[in-house]
Amino acid sequence: MSNMRTPLSRARGLGSAQKGTEHFWLQRVTALANIPLTLFLVCALVVHAGADHATMVAFLGNPLVGVVMLLLIISAIYHMRLGLQVVIEDYIHGEASKLLAIVANNFFSLTVGVACSLAVLKLVIG
Repeated sequence: MSNMRTPLSRARGLGSAQKGTEHFWLQRVTALANIPLTLFLVCALVVHAGADHATMVAFLGNPLVGVVMLLLIISAIYHMRLGLQVVIEDYIHGEASKLLAIVANNFFSLTVGVACSLAVLKLVIG
């Protein structure tokens, strides 16, 4: 079997970071998970269209609904973070700018995910 790496690549010891396939599959798995979770959210919104605040609080306070909403939050935020990371890596060319954008993406995703999760937990726990 011949080595496909260039002599310069062999000398530098650079190559694949071995994360591309994992990133690809995580993006696909979260996309698949988002389908039924988002359908649940849409159906819940349609069923409760026009409901008053107390009804919605009672519905979202149900532990089963809370778990589904937390799963949706986690899956959607993680999917968003992965997708934005690909956009950043593809379209931002300066290394410092790219690093700053990836850090900002991670911070933003974590902040939104925690805020949404705390809101759901407050409704479920009371």
